[in-house]
Amino acid sequence: MTASAEPLIELRRVSRSYGDGAARVVALDDVSLSLEAGVFAAFMGPSGSGKSTLLNIISGIDCASAGEVRVGGRRIDRMNEDELARWRARHVGLVFQSFNLVPVLSALENVALPLLLFDLSGEERRRRAALALGIVGLGERLEHRPSQLSGGEQQRVAIARALITDPELVVADEPTGNLDAKSAEAVLDLLRELRARLGKTIVMVTHDPRALRWVDRSFHLDKGRLLSGAAAEQAARALRAVADAASQAVGAGAALGRA
Repeated sequence: MTASAEPLIELRRVSRSYGDGAARVVALDDVSLSLEAGVFAAFMGPSGSGKSTLLNIISGIDCASAGEVRVGGRRIDRMNEDELARWRARHVGLVFQSFNLVPVLSALENVALPLLLFDLSGEERRRRAALALGIVGLGERLEHRPSQLSGGEQQRVAIARALITDPELVVADEPTGNLDAKSAEAVLDLLRELRARLGKTIVMVTHDPRALRWVDRSFHLDKGRLLSGAAAEQAARALRAVADAASQAVGAGAALGRA
């Protein structure tokens, strides 16, 4: 699927700071960017670079201290907390590093949870949850609880839950951070497939340099600022070099194992 030319996300001179005076911390500093609908994008950078803060502002979890934030043509920076909560419920699907599944609920029940905010029958909630689990390849795991699933399967349940309200935007904060290499690649494959098959816009925060092989666009941050031009290219080259080295090491290990 070809990405639409219409921007879904537009940030203009966005900053976010915490505290006052000597204790003031600037998490984001004058960030502007535009992201088209229907792409898979990654925010990358070292710890403390501001990438998770940026993701939280785009998803309406946090609010900018200054600047404009438009998502789907709406100025979400002008919304109050109640308006943001209602907007998120309908327009944003959230995926977390720690899965955030309820241990005592089945996969089906976990996925159906966001639908409790809507006027739907229990039967309809279960039907939609089963459909979402089928989309992520877990149609045979509906009644399994999180403890009965692998890490990769738990993250697939979390992705199905993010899709259940058919949001325009899926945001994922370190979705592969708690997974082994094989499971991480499977999750990245799934996210890219959702972008291609369902036309979802997916924005991900990640430390994993291998993610560059899956995404359509990458944004690099450092000390709260969005890198551009030569600095962004240098950051991307460095990450690709790390990813290539890791891939070669895995390949060498596999060859030794076959020897």
